[in-house]
Amino acid sequence: MSFLDYRPPKTIRALFIIHYAPLLLIIMIGPQSVLFQTWLLPTPLILTISTGMIIFLIGTVFYFKWEYFWYKTFHGQLVTNGIFKYIRHPHYTSLLIIGYGLALFFNSIPALIIATIAIPIMMISIIDEERLLIKQYGKQYETFMKQTPWRMIPRFF
Repeated sequence: MSFLDYRPPKTIRALFIIHYAPLLLIIMIGPQSVLFQTWLLPTPLILTISTGMIIFLIGTVFYFKWEYFWYKTFHGQLVTNGIFKYIRHPHYTSLLIIGYGLALFFNSIPALIIATIAIPIMMISIIDEERLLIKQYGKQYETFMKQTPWRMIPRFF
């Protein structure tokens, strides 16, 4: 199987979908700041757009690397190797990076606010997901939580 053959899973919980909402809002609202020249960030345009593009690309690469790793590795068992040695929820981390990158790329204050509002949404999603993972994997997941204490961002959360 190659990277191009990968297809995302079809089973998705409601909360999983909700944490994509801020990203969709950023994509819808961000360009309007540029279009109407309102609520633009008070920073040099070329610097903000360039930085945003770089952050967005880093987040996108991180997302697809995680997605591909997960697809190849997960077969119903608890995955604790790869990126999971460092953070328990790399998917959420990649979405936050993408959101902030897009907000900067669009040079949009509302998009940056939405990217920031996404943080507690992701935290709630993670806490909900971890309850399910504890039920599913029990002591094995609790041990993993102790070995990998950081949920999204090492030394922060």
